[in-house]
Amino acid sequence: MNKNTDIKNLKGIGEKTEALYHKVGIYTYGDLVYYYPRDYIQYNSPVPAGEDMAGKFVFADVRVESRPLLRRAGKMAVVTCRVRSGNILINAVWFHMPYITKTLLKGGTYVFAGTLKESGVSYSMDQPLVFTPAQYDEIKDTLQPIYPLTKGLSNNSVRKSIKQVLRLIDDKSMADGMSEKEALNTIHFPKDPESLKKAREALVFEEFLLFILRLKLLKAENIKAENDFEIHKREETDKLISNLPYELTQAQLRTFKEVENDLTRKTSMSRLIQGDVGSGKTIIAFLACITVALNGYQSVIMVPTEILAGQHMDSFARLAESNGLMIPACLLTGSMTQAQKRKAYERIERGEVKLIIGTHAVFQEKVIYNDLALVVTDEQHRFGVRQRETLTAKGNKCMPHVLVMSATPIPRTLAIMLYGDLDISVIDELPARRLPIKNCVVGTGYRKKAYEFIEGEVRKGHQAYVICPMVEESEGTDLKDVVNYSDEIRAGMSEDIRIEYLHGKMKAAKKDEIMKKFLNKNIDVLVSTTVIEVGVNVPNATVMMIENSERFGLAQLHQLRGRIGRGDAQSYCIFIDCNESEKSRERLDILNKSNDGFFIAGEDLKLRGPGDLFGIRQSGEMQFKLADIYSDSEVLIRASRKADEMLKVDPRLESAGNRQIRERLCELADTSSLYSL
Repeated sequence: MNKNTDIKNLKGIGEKTEALYHKVGIYTYGDLVYYYPRDYIQYNSPVPAGEDMAGKFVFADVRVESRPLLRRAGKMAVVTCRVRSGNILINAVWFHMPYITKTLLKGGTYVFAGTLKESGVSYSMDQPLVFTPAQYDEIKDTLQPIYPLTKGLSNNSVRKSIKQVLRLIDDKSMADGMSEKEALNTIHFPKDPESLKKAREALVFEEFLLFILRLKLLKAENIKAENDFEIHKREETDKLISNLPYELTQAQLRTFKEVENDLTRKTSMSRLIQGDVGSGKTIIAFLACITVALNGYQSVIMVPTEILAGQHMDSFARLAESNGLMIPACLLTGSMTQAQKRKAYERIERGEVKLIIGTHAVFQEKVIYNDLALVVTDEQHRFGVRQRETLTAKGNKCMPHVLVMSATPIPRTLAIMLYGDLDISVIDELPARRLPIKNCVVGTGYRKKAYEFIEGEVRKGHQAYVICPMVEESEGTDLKDVVNYSDEIRAGMSEDIRIEYLHGKMKAAKKDEIMKKFLNKNIDVLVSTTVIEVGVNVPNATVMMIENSERFGLAQLHQLRGRIGRGDAQSYCIFIDCNESEKSRERLDILNKSNDGFFIAGEDLKLRGPGDLFGIRQSGEMQFKLADIYSDSEVLIRASRKADEMLKVDPRLESAGNRQIRERLCELADTSSLYSL
């Protein structure tokens, strides 16, 4: 099977369905089979609901007591219906699902699947799945996959499409012995939890192994990468450090010395700076760029968003000017006019500018560097194969130094495996001048008070983030979504509070427009998905409320929390725990007690342990499709050992036995030759 075949060749996929698949990043057969379920529902035998089931996901036999009612709140269609299950009455509600009024008949019996909520003496269910007894009998005692969806795309459609592709897939063996076909069939359509666990572990092992092999091969190439830059330590940099309005921590000073030493060597630097949110990584990058500029060479800093690029440019200009350093710098972003870009290209090619700050535009074909000696990027835009080829093709004399910045708090034992191609510096101290964020973990009953608290902070002139796990309401879940929750929060706050929403599926220009409005204090409360993990520094934001916080990994929650606490005012983070189980509370209390990302990552690893089957993926910047560096840490260690064994025997993976692995690596590299790395 050719994994690059377009999905439009599948039966049942017309233009509309194809567009929906494109919205979730599915274009090819390969995209589809590796579009893993985000969760599974195990359809147990239905039972009458009872008081002891409050707060749990239940499969309840129900009888419809009253005809379902449809009402509209603005653009939102709301259906309500009262049903009886056992001895209790349940108020069921559905949003944006008007067809439910035709599905449910008064006096009819059904099976509802959803979370039973208790409020005083009454019970409710939001967005329960509805089955007739006959429909439920067909799926009873099975595990059904639940996929990340977009409005208009159903789980049933995704399942049907995946089944078609799985019939075509080749029966190749993976590194641990299981065939890829068997593993993919099982991950999408498991017979039982045990077979699912084995298939998932096989796919995770393969994902880790390919990742680690690629890094180790890159490391081997990096060692050979020599340069002829003449970079020396400069007194001006030391003076700048002593003139800063604050003292660098010992960890920052140590890290800069490591970077400075690398820059003066004849082997091109490949170094990772790993530091917690707010630990002061950016100043180290600026100091490195200043050192390079004072030696006559160019540096480039690539960041994920245009707003952050602009903020970095302003910060760098203030730093250089306040120390009497004339270092020409320019912005380069996608939204600049053609005339602005042409002017920037000319200045860069002539060597007039010594620092270029921008988004992915800094690597476009039209950008020709005069003498690029340093590239600074974040982990998400890891500087690898194609970027190297691009830069050397631009007339660069040799491979530039590479500095990678990461705020992902990964325990050192795992970091050594995951960043196998890089030397690692760790900034393990936070500046003393920052006020620690005050945290609280609360249940859903606290929402009203949380709204009042947020409104109080807004009245003081501050701003707030509200984080939701979903972009839109999704089939088979009662998770909070950005679009509907924005309406909900508007209803819970005063009319003059300015509320806007943001999510990753918006066009880049729209996202930038909203973030600029927030930065300029034209929005009071920003309801967002995790897209705000990276991107902009808003010192005036003092509150963050995270809905369904039990659905996020602790490392990701800590990253999100890092968006606040950046100004002089006290900041607060409210974690809404919609599960309210003892295990969930125990996890979230780690965040409640500590603002130290490395401690949090270590505790999360201990608490969850390896092999958590339904663990929430929180690999963050690693962007694994299935693997979780925390819950799958034992598999990661096994994969690392396997990679070492393979490369010891066959350093370039040229043997017939490694042909399939080599082919997979070439697919990942998107190049026909692994050693055009």
